[in-house]
Amino acid sequence: MKLQAVIFDWAGTILDHGSRAPVAALQEVFEGAGVPITVDEARLSMGIAKRDHIRAILELPRVTEAWRLGHGCMPEEADVSALYADFLPKQTECLGNFSNVIAGVPPVAEALRSRGIKIGSTTGYTRPMLEYLMERARKQSFAPDCAICPQDVPGGGRPAPWMCYLNAIRMEVSPLWSMVKIGDTPSDIEEGLNAGMWTVGVTRTGNEAGLTEAEWNTAIAPVRQVVIARAEKRLRDAGAHYLVESAGECLDLIDEINARIVSGEKP
Repeated sequence: MKLQAVIFDWAGTILDHGSRAPVAALQEVFEGAGVPITVDEARLSMGIAKRDHIRAILELPRVTEAWRLGHGCMPEEADVSALYADFLPKQTECLGNFSNVIAGVPPVAEALRSRGIKIGSTTGYTRPMLEYLMERARKQSFAPDCAICPQDVPGGGRPAPWMCYLNAIRMEVSPLWSMVKIGDTPSDIEEGLNAGMWTVGVTRTGNEAGLTEAEWNTAIAPVRQVVIARAEKRLRDAGAHYLVESAGECLDLIDEINARIVSGEKP
């Protein structure tokens, strides 16, 4: 048995260095509702289905209280629906500004295929958003063999394993422990672990770091160290087997995991 497939996340892993698009849209939506949220509040539950993400933000004690004070009542499911309806067009509008493929990812995909490894993907985005990003990525030389969103599976997306399972089914790959999940959020790691896969957490380019490529390049060394340490802790605490700064730099880890699988190890 050898490594058969790698399942990538999208924002912060394949493209959108710093996973900025969801944060921008969420902050705009909540500000429009009279309850501004911080970047940290927007990022806390990143990676899960967007409707669930909005609900999770509303359940944060500070946000719940701010909503009560501003609206005269506690947030309800109808408020989740209204915010989500407002979020969808705003998120779609800003995707074009945050859809550059992360450096090194296309060559990694090519190298994986040369090793006979299939490439799947999961996301917290909706199907129309995912299709838009897939088209943008194709023009930048990245195209997965499979791309699954929360609407494709029962019970929603992460941290449940269903999107990973559907990738395995559509790519005809088994067992699950011959697969790797790579993502930049704790929910990515939990998704992979729940599916019985090896997991790799992405630090520098992802949600836990939150910096665009330009911001990273201009950051001084002490800032970089703090950012990476914070990201590493969040992903390690979630249970990641390995950590890497960018999915574009993961080939050595992939080869190491493959060697462990060949020797009979399981995650």
